[in-house]
Amino acid sequence: MARGNTRQRIQDVALELFAVQGYEKTSLREIAERLEVTKAALYYHFKTKEDILISLFQDLTRPIDQLIEWAQGQPRTLATKQEVLRRYSAALGHAAPLFRFMQENQATVRDLSVGETFKGRMLTMLDLIRMPDAPLTDQVRCASALFTLHAGTFFLQNVEGDPEEKREAVLEVAIDLVTSAHHETP
Repeated sequence: MARGNTRQRIQDVALELFAVQGYEKTSLREIAERLEVTKAALYYHFKTKEDILISLFQDLTRPIDQLIEWAQGQPRTLATKQEVLRRYSAALGHAAPLFRFMQENQATVRDLSVGETFKGRMLTMLDLIRMPDAPLTDQVRCASALFTLHAGTFFLQNVEGDPEEKREAVLEVAIDLVTSAHHETP
């Protein structure tokens, strides 16, 4: 997934190295070497590894922010909740390398600013698909729907089959969970 400009190339290489070696074991020097640029050229765009990660997170999760903004203006119907899951599944698919990195580097991510931002987004997503006064089992179903989408992005990468079919299967399970948790108010 090589993108055009230097900033994007830095992000792509950094994410690849972070995923293979881990965030902590990857240096700015290694990123610069892989790109065949000087550290000074890298510093022009990013001063730290965390700056690179923050930029990746902002760029690749922008569709999630747009989804949240859209959903907050919608009625809390079952159809809206199902559409939230469909759009979230698509957004996860586009940002799959970032989410795999986050899954494999949870301890590191938790200590960085992106970890707190991600946690806030997940709590907002949960609020969009659950009713706060719903029985606890229904609230767990809604939380499980989000985790199902995440787990599917991460774990099914090693399962044989068409990526789109796998994404659709995971989405179906997530939608089933939210559907069984949704109760129309009279």
